[in-house]
Amino acid sequence: MTSSKVPLNGSDTSLTDPVRYPVSASSPVRTKRAFVLILLTLFIPGSAQLVAGDRRLGRVALRVTLSAWAVVVVALLLLLFNRSLLISIITNQFASLLIILVLVALAVGWAVLFVNTLRLIRPVLLVPKARPAVVIALVLGLVISSGSLGYAAYLLNVGRNAIGSIFSSGPAIDPVDGRYNFLMMGGDAGDDRTGRRPDSLSVLSVDAKTGQTAIISIPRNFQNAQFTEDSPMHALYPDGYNCGDECLINAINTEVTNQHADLYPGVADPGAQATMEAVSGTLGMPIQAYVLVDMEGFSTLIDAMGGIRIKAGGWVPMSGYFDEATKTHGMPLGWIPAGEQTLNGEQALWYGRSREYVDDYARIQRQQCVQQAMLKQLDPATLLSKFEDIANAGTKVVESNISSSQLGSFVDLAMKAKGKDVKRLTLGPPDFDASFSTVPDFDQIHQRVDELLAAASGAQSAGVSDDVMAVPAAGGGRVQASGSHSPAVLRPAGSVAAQPTPSDFTPVTTTPDGEPITAGMLNQLKSEGNEEAIRQLVATNGQCRPL
Repeated sequence: MTSSKVPLNGSDTSLTDPVRYPVSASSPVRTKRAFVLILLTLFIPGSAQLVAGDRRLGRVALRVTLSAWAVVVVALLLLLFNRSLLISIITNQFASLLIILVLVALAVGWAVLFVNTLRLIRPVLLVPKARPAVVIALVLGLVISSGSLGYAAYLLNVGRNAIGSIFSSGPAIDPVDGRYNFLMMGGDAGDDRTGRRPDSLSVLSVDAKTGQTAIISIPRNFQNAQFTEDSPMHALYPDGYNCGDECLINAINTEVTNQHADLYPGVADPGAQATMEAVSGTLGMPIQAYVLVDMEGFSTLIDAMGGIRIKAGGWVPMSGYFDEATKTHGMPLGWIPAGEQTLNGEQALWYGRSREYVDDYARIQRQQCVQQAMLKQLDPATLLSKFEDIANAGTKVVESNISSSQLGSFVDLAMKAKGKDVKRLTLGPPDFDASFSTVPDFDQIHQRVDELLAAASGAQSAGVSDDVMAVPAAGGGRVQASGSHSPAVLRPAGSVAAQPTPSDFTPVTTTPDGEPITAGMLNQLKSEGNEEAIRQLVATNGQCRPL
């Protein structure tokens, strides 16, 4: 039998194959061969061994490579056609651990292949000036391949730990009437407090199919909150949380935590659960889950995101100490100017907290704006580039009873909600008069909530459209608010009531005389005790729009 590899003199020409046997090759061929083997290992792991080394190792590595490519293709198909399932797999505690272990194994295996490729290259056969370039190329390939897989495994583990710290392992929740309803609470749990007293309460109602969102804000000083009939607190307060001026809705969390935790056996946060039941009974809508944000750590999360961008309607003070004797604040620690701003964590915290010179309702509008800015600006690029910092900050800031098994569907809903107009309702100015939260009309609340959710679901209720909402006027009548017209609102003497934020507005940056407003001017008025002048200059600071 004859072969092209066996000449008449009996020598084996396969020994002169420059790919498998570089000894007989020229220096330029050896150099070219080295770079080709590195590229093969980088793009088709196992192929370098198949053509120039241990074919058995190459075949095993190539099978693993093809399997990994198949998994990537399936993941891309899920991303295109079933994104929520893909996210659910990645966020599942068991599945994510398995993925982490596989990524680590692949990273180690790829590194082994690069070390084996270096042996196949045999640097001693290369000309001296080519050796550094080949070694650098191999190290870069190793970093790009194994380093990337290892870093992906690390980030996935960070996310896995964050999910385990923030979210519950309880059962999944189903939408009610096609919507998911979440209670968002923001409050402090400082060393001088027993229990967390929420300073902001908002319900996010999200359409389960479209992601269309409605936000209902409840003032912290809302009185006579109604507990749902199945709430353990209903037996104590069957007629509502009505023990006087001390029974504000934001006091429920602290009272239950300190006095009635035994009514909620097995519940991780009885105070948050009771508050959720009170909000549900008050609005006449089921609240299925809560997210509680600790405001002391809120600034850390904003900083981790790289700040938030807003358009502010008026100057906001970063208030100084509060004098209990005179019931006034001292000189502000600083000011957040009107106009387009990028707020760091501390500024965003004050922007959502401050109510000096205005009322709670201006603050509520700013809080809604901060929430929307965070959702809008937490895009994939920000999330990927700052993932570790955001995840670590989240474990210190956020607590929730949302099941981690549903994160996939909820993240998918959040992506659908991006870019959609948000419907809003506040149980106070500008949607109700300023005294409404003290003596609320629950039938009216339920009607307005139904109208809001109908509008947010794309349905049309009687007398309601996207740009026209029936708004209670002072005295219980109703007026139509449309376009730039404001609803009739009562306000107590000495306060500046929040006004609705139009789709666009001009920030107030000058005095009525045209003089530019500055921090120095405002501080000078403060030092003179001219609180009323400051109040007039910052009256529009409830207006805000995320950028």
